[in-house]
Amino acid sequence: MDKIKEAILKVALGYSLEEVTEEYDVKDGALRLIKRKETKKDIPPDLKAARLLYEGQDLTRLSDEELEREKERLLAELKEEGTSSPKEGS
Repeated sequence: MDKIKEAILKVALGYSLEEVTEEYDVKDGALRLIKRKETKKDIPPDLKAARLLYEGQDLTRLSDEELEREKERLLAELKEEGTSSPKEGS
């Protein structure tokens, strides 16, 4: 269950990832790399993931503006927790 919570936290806070795409060709019976592309993607924080972390709370009554403020507050709190406590289950 900790892995699931960590994954949701990652999505709630946003993250970066790198993708590598490689194309190969067969020449004289051997594979040869002909093209390599590295791409960095920034995935923004996801409000739905933040909601999952806040499970059990009635967020449906909040306006969009209140929900956005609550998201920012929650993200700040999660960042603090992530930097102040050691990771579990690693």
